[in-house]
Amino acid sequence: MKKDIHPDNYRPVVFQDLNDKTTFITRSTVKTEETITLEGTEYPLLQVHISSSSHPFYTGQEKLMDVEGRVDKFKARRDAAKAHADKKKPKKKPTETASKQKEAPQKMGTLKTTKS
Repeated sequence: MKKDIHPDNYRPVVFQDLNDKTTFITRSTVKTEETITLEGTEYPLLQVHISSSSHPFYTGQEKLMDVEGRVDKFKARRDAAKAHADKKKPKKKPTETASKQKEAPQKMGTLKTTKS
């Protein structure tokens, strides 16, 4: 086994789930600036958006967890792109040749020649 490759700063750390405020105490090397006092002892605190206490796989309940507004951001980008595309579309005017073709349709098997 190689020496000096593993961190030596393992310590008890509290992980707190932001969905249901559940806390877990485990050993970790994670660096945090926040602390929490549990059972009279002060621990480093790491807040997480999802853990085993709120994840649908472990709870068996399906929940929509849009913590950072991803769905709303996607819809806003989609609407903005659609508005931009509608704004850029030029309105087509009928061309002169198209109106002439409507007036005199060409028969099958005949060649239409133009004079120069």
